[in-house]
Amino acid sequence: MEPLAMNAALVIIDMQQGMRDPTLGRRNNPDAELQIKRLLDAWRHALRPIIHVRHISRTPGSVFWPGQPGCEFQDALQPLPHEHVVEKNVPDVFAATGLERWLHLRSIQQLVIVGVTTNNSVEATARSAGNLGFDVIVPGDACFTFDQTDLSGRLWPAEDVHALSLSNLAMDYARVSETREILTNS
Repeated sequence: MEPLAMNAALVIIDMQQGMRDPTLGRRNNPDAELQIKRLLDAWRHALRPIIHVRHISRTPGSVFWPGQPGCEFQDALQPLPHEHVVEKNVPDVFAATGLERWLHLRSIQQLVIVGVTTNNSVEATARSAGNLGFDVIVPGDACFTFDQTDLSGRLWPAEDVHALSLSNLAMDYARVSETREILTNS
């Protein structure tokens, strides 16, 4: 992996307290938060741009409904006052948020995308970023997802859902790597 751009942005997606709600089911990658924190600390130390994304649900009763504890960022991953926060209502962080303009105004072309869920918000955002011409890196060990039942009723383990999502991204939209590779090249 080649060195990161000096202004590569770290995009942390939906690392909210609600992601710990047991109703979401079994997840993979229990160390994802540790890897995200390692990246966050490195970005802060290097004074690189950081974007925290918060999902605000439009569905009453959701753990991400405004004003609910689940909507708040996890304690270890709280944004600092000068770090950019984006609120979204759909999986894709670029949809109706102004993020693309914010990045272009700062001449940011490289994004490291982490968070949850791999096959939903991470994948949707990485696909859009790739389609918009950004250089996208997704460290697979800094993302996670949950078990998923398909339309035929088959239950897919989170590990398989995660692996397939990363494979989808690696085809055309992003380079998939690991946290240690990114930290070594930052």
